[in-house]
Amino acid sequence: MERTLVILKPCTVQRGLIGEVISRFEKRGLKLVAMKMKQLTPEVLRQHYAHLAQKPFYPIIEKSMMAAPVVLCCWEGIDAVSVVREMAGATNGRKALPGTVRGDLCVSHQENIIHASDSLDTAKAELERFFSPEDYCDYPSPLFDYLYAQDEL
Repeated sequence: MERTLVILKPCTVQRGLIGEVISRFEKRGLKLVAMKMKQLTPEVLRQHYAHLAQKPFYPIIEKSMMAAPVVLCCWEGIDAVSVVREMAGATNGRKALPGTVRGDLCVSHQENIIHASDSLDTAKAELERFFSPEDYCDYPSPLFDYLYAQDEL
């Protein structure tokens, strides 16, 4: 099973879309194994967006991500990283397909509802940044037998 990070951005919190977004991942069959609300700091954001920190638009990202708390989620499932990325849709909400989280819930490039890890390596690093081992809840899911074929588990 893979684990991946999803951050429900401040725009999601402010718009009251937390339940809507979480529900989509649950309905798809992913298992929520860690979740917490947090106000992000400039230090954490510079770490998290280190690949963008020197870009001229970085201050816009930082301001957006500190506008309100975020909800940090760890989702688990087979191919969780790619499943979540596909469900998220294109980064620019105006270009995201209907049926995706962004395609249905936003029209912005920055205020685009969620951040989702883009690879297994990134997911591992991001999860370590936001969660400690005691934050995870490992529990059996009686639904797995109905979500996956036996040869997939």
